[in-house]
Amino acid sequence: MRRPSERERFIDASDSPRLFSGIAARYDAMNRLMSLGRDRYWRKLAAAALDLPDDGKVVDVGVGTGDMALAIKERWPDTTVIGVDPTWAMMAYGRRKAGMEPVGVAQATGLRLPFPGQTFDGAVSAFVMRNVVDVEQALGEQHRVVRRGGRVACLEMSWPRTPVFGALFRFYFSDLMPRVTGLLTGQPAAYRYLPRSVERFETPEELKTTMERVGLRDVCCRKLALGAVTLHVGVRGD
Repeated sequence: MRRPSERERFIDASDSPRLFSGIAARYDAMNRLMSLGRDRYWRKLAAAALDLPDDGKVVDVGVGTGDMALAIKERWPDTTVIGVDPTWAMMAYGRRKAGMEPVGVAQATGLRLPFPGQTFDGAVSAFVMRNVVDVEQALGEQHRVVRRGGRVACLEMSWPRTPVFGALFRFYFSDLMPRVTGLLTGQPAAYRYLPRSVERFETPEELKTTMERVGLRDVCCRKLALGAVTLHVGVRGD
């Protein structure tokens, strides 16, 4: 499979705020549909993996409509959660959810987090990294703002390697779901973009290497949903 050029990735990723603005109101419902209701469970696993201290502080990069932030607050009630996202429409919709009142939000790109170094006890992104222009820079920023011993967790989709399930997943995610969700939302371009973003994203092994390259240590990768989703967790050691 041909890897996309940097220019191709820039065009797709840089246009994603506009695409997500158009689907903000239906984003959660489409997530439930596409994941068959499992996306909430995956976010709970990511929240638990942060292993936050009492009264900790965590940044949710690409907070969107807030489902990851809510999972963190459920698992770590005393934690301060700050969410950042480039798409204001997504955050505005999420702010109306029950439980989002104590979650702070800021409109910012993950490539330049508006916080001093070593501000947080943890950083997390859920289904976000495949949408950024420069994955290494985004992870480097998360490493920068996390304190020594803090964890960086990345929950992301990936292409299953098992031949039979891989073929079924490709039909479901690349053909069937874009048609259904595009029809339901009236935004077919957004849901054609999503499977392309997964296909072009780093493999789990490549992402592990990228996390190590930005300075994270003890990076582990947990495959979920028969390899359709992966949870990477690394620790800031310096």
